[in-house]
Order: sequence, then structure tokens, then C-alpha cells
Amino acid sequence: MSIWVIVIAVMVLSFIIQWVLNSKFEKYSRVPSLRGLTGADVARLMLAQNGITDVKVESVAGKLTDHYNPQDKTVNLSENVYGCASIAACAVAAHETGHALQHAQGYAPVRLRSALVPVVTFANNTVQWVLLAGVLLINVFPTLLWVGIILFAMTTFFSLITLPVEINASQRAVRWMETAGVVDAETRPMAVDALKWAAYTYVVAALGSLATLFYYIALGNSRR
Repeated sequence: MSIWVIVIAVMVLSFIIQWVLNSKFEKYSRVPSLRGLTGADVARLMLAQNGITDVKVESVAGKLTDHYNPQDKTVNLSENVYGCASIAACAVAAHETGHALQHAQGYAPVRLRSALVPVVTFANNTVQWVLLAGVLLINVFPTLLWVGIILFAMTTFFSLITLPVEINASQRAVRWMETAGVVDAETRPMAVDALKWAAYTYVVAALGSLATLFYYIALGNSRR
């Protein structure tokens, strides 16, 4: 099978998953949370019950822009999660707070991911230019393409390391929501479903990065 067929298939799959994720989020955003808890309430309660007092919960602009920032120790929730009392908002908030728990407890994949950030930041800022120059100069300076491939491999490895981090954060979120009574037998599957589709976006991103890496490796080998 041509590598381009795989790349196109991954792109189409990514579009489909993003569309389904948005649909699921909209659907579960219409389901009220138990006890009327908002995303911000859930994040603060989860932090407090896990003894974490040095992490702030803040609102950020955008849709599904939720993230945890370990540098300034903030759980950043998008506007439609922070103040929304829905199952979708609670699930997203608990997931991002799960990252704060990982950081506080020294979860191994998070430590590895954090250690790679400076290297991956450099790779992300330079890889496209090195690869472009490597392709253009492949007959003159083939080594340059392999330098670009190594840089791209670093970003691919980072994508792969991200997978267990995201999956574990969702598992922590669901376990805590059950224990804290944030979900019941009816709403737990909704929270799991929303987080599952969010995780799929990282899986597809990793697959896309792998497919692209294999393409550049095949290109480099063809010029040997």
C-alpha cells in the first residue's frame, strides 16, 4: 500500500473523529450534571480531595481549548466547560485535573514527556525547514534529509508518549467521578464516551506522525 494512501486515510479519519467528538460534546453538554456542578466546581473539588492546594483553576477562551499547564500549575478550562453544569463539562474538567494529579504524583510518562519538551520544541521549530531543504538538496547533500528525519522522529516519539498520558488522565477522571458521586449509572457511560472520542484524536495524531515519518524514511532510503 502506498504511503500516501495511508497518509490520506489518516487525514480523513482525523476529520471524522473530530466531527464525532464535537457532536458528542454538544450532545452531552445538554445533559445536566449531578448536583449542578460546573466544570470549574469539579476541577476544584477533585484537586481538594486529592490534597492538591497549589494548582489554580482558570477560564480560557475558545472551544475545547482545555489543558493543564505544569509550568504555572493551572487547570485551564474553556468557556463552555468552566461555567457549564453538564456531564461533558464535568468529564473534560476531571480529565484535565487528572493531568494535575499526574504531575503532582510524578507519573512516569509525564516526567518523560516533560523532559522531552525542550528538545521537541526545538524540533518542531526547525523540522519543516530542515526537511524542505533536505528534499530539495537530496542529490547534493542527502545527509540533511536524515537530520530532518531524526528531528521528525523526536516529534513522533513525543506523540506516542502522549497516548498513555492522556489515557491515564481519563481513567483517573472516571474513577474519581464515580467515587465522588459526580456521575451515576446513567451518566457514567456518557462521560466515558466523551473522553474516549477525545483520546481518539491523540491516537490518530500519533498514527499520522508515524505514517509521515515512514514516508520520509522511505524517501531517504530510495536515494541511497
